[in-house]
Amino acid sequence: MLSSVLLDAAVSGANIGIGYGIAGLGAGLAAVGAGIGIGRIGGSALESIARQPEAINDIRSNMILTAALVEGAAFFAMVIGLLVIFLK
Repeated sequence: MLSSVLLDAAVSGANIGIGYGIAGLGAGLAAVGAGIGIGRIGGSALESIARQPEAINDIRSNMILTAALVEGAAFFAMVIGLLVIFLK
């Protein structure tokens, strides 16, 4: 009887730990994905500016807007992942 209760507590604790780990992993993946996406946006913008220097203002404003949208989506994903950890 006592061993059954201890086993249930251990399994329950392991499940909580796995949930925290997965939530943390999701938040980390969101940050890494945003970094890669913003890097690609910047690289593509620099290539575009090199090909058409006269369009630098349009390219720059579109690059900043797109990077802000990517960063906002990544921030939202990280907040959701961290909320799972703190509210569980």
